[in-house]
Amino acid sequence: MAILQDILYRVNIRSVFGNLRLDITGLQIDSRNVSAGTCFIAVKGNTRDGHAYTDAAIEKGAVCIVAETLPETRQENITYVQVENSAAAAGYMADNFYGSPSRKMKVVGVTGTNGKTTIATLLFRLFSGLGYKCGLFSTVQNQIGDEIVSATHTTPDAISINALMKTMLEQGCSHVFMECSSHAIHQHRITGLYFTGAIFSNITHDHLDYHKTFDEYIRVKKSFFDNLPSEAFAVSNADDKRGIVMLQNTHAGKHLYSLKTLAEFKGKILESGLTGLQMNINDQEVHFRLIGEFNAYNLLAVYGAAVCMGEDRQKILQVLSNLTGAEGRFDYTVSENEKIIGIVDYAHTPDALLNVLATVKKLKQGNERIITVVGCGGDRDKTKRPVMAEVACEYSDRVVFTSDNPRTEDPGAILNDMEAGLQPSMRRKYITIADRKEAIKTAVSLAGKEDILLIAGKGHEKYQEVKGVKYPFDDKQVLRDMFALLDK
Repeated sequence: MAILQDILYRVNIRSVFGNLRLDITGLQIDSRNVSAGTCFIAVKGNTRDGHAYTDAAIEKGAVCIVAETLPETRQENITYVQVENSAAAAGYMADNFYGSPSRKMKVVGVTGTNGKTTIATLLFRLFSGLGYKCGLFSTVQNQIGDEIVSATHTTPDAISINALMKTMLEQGCSHVFMECSSHAIHQHRITGLYFTGAIFSNITHDHLDYHKTFDEYIRVKKSFFDNLPSEAFAVSNADDKRGIVMLQNTHAGKHLYSLKTLAEFKGKILESGLTGLQMNINDQEVHFRLIGEFNAYNLLAVYGAAVCMGEDRQKILQVLSNLTGAEGRFDYTVSENEKIIGIVDYAHTPDALLNVLATVKKLKQGNERIITVVGCGGDRDKTKRPVMAEVACEYSDRVVFTSDNPRTEDPGAILNDMEAGLQPSMRRKYITIADRKEAIKTAVSLAGKEDILLIAGKGHEKYQEVKGVKYPFDDKQVLRDMFALLDK
């Protein structure tokens, strides 16, 4: 419980009607979850506007309404607070209500198009290995020490974040590592949080269905760094052409990592194969269990952040050398008899798919063929569909186009979009099978001895969303089942 006046600290208020000395029992942005004594914050979402549910919230016991536009008729004994931005207000209010837990732990945010999950997960595992109790917010799962908390978004809403951070603090966490998606930054889900540091991985075309332009996508990512406090650190990828841009206006300490140019955290790949990476990092030679150049960048980002947080360099590398990546990120298995290498990866952007396929190509020892199963999500950026198809065909010997998460779209229409940009010469390389299980089964049947099979797009996900319904589906399990049938 907290007093309304106190939890409005830092909120940009336009007007107030009613008593600010109210006792508030909780905050909600979903009217269905309101109970007696709650403050309801009306936030405009992509599909629903919380302003339409203020009366419903009051009926369920809300004693305060925070909104950008107040109703013309206001109820007695209810306090109304008009604010500049409801989403931002929710962030500040949640921070205040839960006692600013992010200021009492070391919180590091990770943003970029690709690599966020792996970097955040590696940081969590590294610092756990260094003896700290840690919290994790990631696409795959949220975690408090060894306890797993299911994740529904890359970054939850501001109230859920602060509530979970308070629990992390109460359970003894000293460090928290968090993916910060562009949606979360733009929607103020991380507003009000205090970050010890931030990491930039890379930026490529993605989420243009939401941000509309690539420049706006970059601006949103950059705003995360622009708002860091001066005592924080900012670690950025010098090899990405926007890596320096991200740091231009930040007040935080600036640090760069690189495989290709001079940087504070410098890496070089000495060997790369299915057994992992042999690297030189700041004149220390280390073997890592992770695979591929993209993971070399992820490891450098993690190393740089850990150094910035004052950890011993030798100890960092020692613990990192034994870590594996996040589930569904270059997750591979080998069939028993035919020795077909099956790789499941979350790659769902053109650049991520290119990185994975380029890595796969480097793993080839001889005449093994690369067979790729890939689709594109429905209700998402349509511009990347033909590019994904082109990348798959260019870097693979055979391709099976299939459904990803069609959501509310027709799977056939998505597949048509993928095919639309392909050159006639590429048409002999692919087949189209909308049913994802059948697509994986067909790809396995196409594979010969020691061929490499990539199943891209869903990675860790244990469902497939069709017409708004999530059905159980696990790429890795389906692959294992098909390999088992093959090996009989």
